[in-house]
Amino acid sequence: MTPQLTDKYMVTIAERLTSAYARIAEAAQNAQRNSNDITLLAVSKTKPVSDIMAAYEQGQRQFGESYVQEAVDKIAQLATFSDIVWHFIGPIQSNKSALVANHFDWVQSVDRLKIAKRLNAQRPQEMPALNILIQVNISAEDAKSGCAAEEIDQLAQFISQCSQLKLRGLMAIPAKSDDANTQIQYFEQLQTCFDKLQTQYPHIDTLSMGMSNDVEAAITAGSTMVRIGTDIFGTRT
Repeated sequence: MTPQLTDKYMVTIAERLTSAYARIAEAAQNAQRNSNDITLLAVSKTKPVSDIMAAYEQGQRQFGESYVQEAVDKIAQLATFSDIVWHFIGPIQSNKSALVANHFDWVQSVDRLKIAKRLNAQRPQEMPALNILIQVNISAEDAKSGCAAEEIDQLAQFISQCSQLKLRGLMAIPAKSDDANTQIQYFEQLQTCFDKLQTQYPHIDTLSMGMSNDVEAAITAGSTMVRIGTDIFGTRT
């Protein structure tokens, strides 16, 4: 059964989506970039299916989730909407890797060989290769997921040889800062890593960085995908 929409969801999320796209367009213009080169990933974790449907009705197709079982339940409920592109953006536990491999189109949070190996082995042969972003701990925070910059090459080499994985680029969640210059510095470090990786793998095309609080800095530094949740769906409960 198709989830029912309410006027409240339609109006509120429609307005927020419009604002988010306008913000991306303005940031791109200020950075002398084409906004069409920047994808908006709507981060829908902890939000109900009705919110996702409200965004879908406004043309949004790319959604990001961080909690495996919650996401799998949503994907099942929305299985008839085959044009939705599902991104997993959270940490991956080994005992949940099969669910991720079987249900998602993208995984943005691969940060170690063990997980890459499991995803490749568990991705069904009849499904398209799983699009992979390597998550980099660009601000070197002890409590944050992501590989070190010097570990990117080894991980990229392995992923590029996997038949069921497709290397697409890099992702990072830098340390929080309200200072735009500090934000840009972190993002530029990731951009440098991406540029270097692209010399070895010219097909990679995705640099996922920037969230609700630092979209402008990320786009200035070259982001091709921004992950926005709060500004579209409101504060998480």
